[in-house]
Amino acid sequence: MAIPQPPFDLEKIAGVSTDILAESSKLGAAYLRALEKGERASLVPDESADAAKTLGAVAEYWLKDPARIVEAQKNLSLDMINLWSTMVRKVHGTDAPPAVEMPARDNRFADPEWNENPYFNFLKQAYFIGAQFANNLVEKAEDLDPHTKKKAQFYMRQIASALSPSNFVMTNPELLRTTLEQQGENIARGMRMLAEDVDAGKGELKLRQTDGSAFEVGKNLATTPGKVVFRNDLIELIQYTPTTQTVYRTPLLIVPPWINKFYILDLNPEKSFIRWAVENGVTVFVLSWVNPNEKHRLYDWTTYMQKGPLAALEEIEAITGEKSAHAIGYCVGGTLLAATLAWIAQSDRPDRVKTATFFTTQVDFTHAGELLTFVDEEQIGAVEQLMARFGYLPGAKMASAFNMLRPNDLIWSYMVNNYLKGKNPPPFDLLYWNSDSTNMAEANHSFYLRNCYLHNTLAKGEMRLGGRRLDLGRVTIPIYNLAAKEDHIAPAKSVFVGSKLFGGPVTYVMAGSGHIAGVVNPVSKPKYQYWTGGPVEGEFENWAQKAEETAGTWWPHWHAWLTRGDEKVPARVPGGGKRKPLCDAPGEYVRVRA
Repeated sequence: MAIPQPPFDLEKIAGVSTDILAESSKLGAAYLRALEKGERASLVPDESADAAKTLGAVAEYWLKDPARIVEAQKNLSLDMINLWSTMVRKVHGTDAPPAVEMPARDNRFADPEWNENPYFNFLKQAYFIGAQFANNLVEKAEDLDPHTKKKAQFYMRQIASALSPSNFVMTNPELLRTTLEQQGENIARGMRMLAEDVDAGKGELKLRQTDGSAFEVGKNLATTPGKVVFRNDLIELIQYTPTTQTVYRTPLLIVPPWINKFYILDLNPEKSFIRWAVENGVTVFVLSWVNPNEKHRLYDWTTYMQKGPLAALEEIEAITGEKSAHAIGYCVGGTLLAATLAWIAQSDRPDRVKTATFFTTQVDFTHAGELLTFVDEEQIGAVEQLMARFGYLPGAKMASAFNMLRPNDLIWSYMVNNYLKGKNPPPFDLLYWNSDSTNMAEANHSFYLRNCYLHNTLAKGEMRLGGRRLDLGRVTIPIYNLAAKEDHIAPAKSVFVGSKLFGGPVTYVMAGSGHIAGVVNPVSKPKYQYWTGGPVEGEFENWAQKAEETAGTWWPHWHAWLTRGDEKVPARVPGGGKRKPLCDAPGEYVRVRA
């Protein structure tokens, strides 16, 4: 191995060892302290039991027929013999192709030693052979139902990510080199951060993905000027200060998801969709959801609709005098908005919303993304047990679920960087927002899981809110439905299929990138493109094949759609003289951390 051997300072190593033991004690103390206080969310059943049951079903398939497992083991053995032969040739200076197909780019194996050093190259290829073997065990288990197979693939991916040789000091050339050069000081620093993060997570690891000390909401995040003009026990309504002399007559209400905080649309001046809309003459109102606690236990979707978008629309009318408003719904905020539109369609004021825009929103969950992995009766029951204890789902649980969708990027890269390299991650506003998790009220989240993911009642016309059975076909207002091509939470196909449920004209647009970057693609520095392709008809794949690609962000395209035919009026100050502002934006609710 071409790993440098620095001179060892025994006194220094002894001191570092003492530091590691001291930090280990702090780690154990943080865990026990949370356990004694009853703070640990994992005291209730967690995912490990479901993982064991799911992977047990895979094992059962292979063990039913000894010939199957013998054949699988034979193929694995042949792959390993081929790898050994390849390594022997490389050691003797003969060029040899890899024994297994590997990703063209994988940041875990970026260090040159992974390819140049036979020992580490062997570990790398052996890892991919093993991961491929494990994946084939799931893929070829023909007796598994589709949901169980999807769960097995998910759990196998978690295991494969965890067992990568890049995650361990002795099998990662960069980590081994760093540890030798620093004589273990990196491990001591990492242990200290690990103890801090377990303490911050109240007994569970709250993985730091960015330098949180670099950001403050209202100071360098969510800085677009405005006022909170209304507050109830579920929302604050923010109206933003105009920057133009005139504005379009119809105001805009944004309904963000309550799973995350609204300022994803107002990260900083350059990336802020809210600021850009204000600068382009739109009177913007935004809901800021409360971070719920046990007092909100019984707040269900009807409550969220009544105290959320319906209450906001009443206030917007009182402030602006306009009887109709545009509305945007993002993710689950969009799903609630769609349900609210179906509810409004049966009221005596069906014109309260003039147009609706949806950002990466599902209303039909037949083709929902990878979160379906977490949805069946048994898993929802476990979540409901947890919520019954607290009155809400702790934000850390949902954050962990989202991280597990991309374990290499969002979990293990930080495990290695923080706790083995001993490096604090750099500041990154998007990851700060991602870690600023929110709780989910018990009744609300249970309704969402069961009615959307498990039973798909909104798409079937079976969802009931506020005493009304909802029919999306009665929603006849114009709709701008934005999907994202690489979205793994609300897949573009799922959004496309849901578009067909509305009764009016739908403009379906597909942005490049994923659930966040596809939306937050600012005009000043656009990174991605978007596609348009006419009516929402036929199969999604056919639509995508014929769609026209346009470079840059979709923001101006949406703005032209939103404002067509709308006249200008004098700009409106927050509150409009009808409501006394309560405080400056971004308000108080957004500052409450889970």
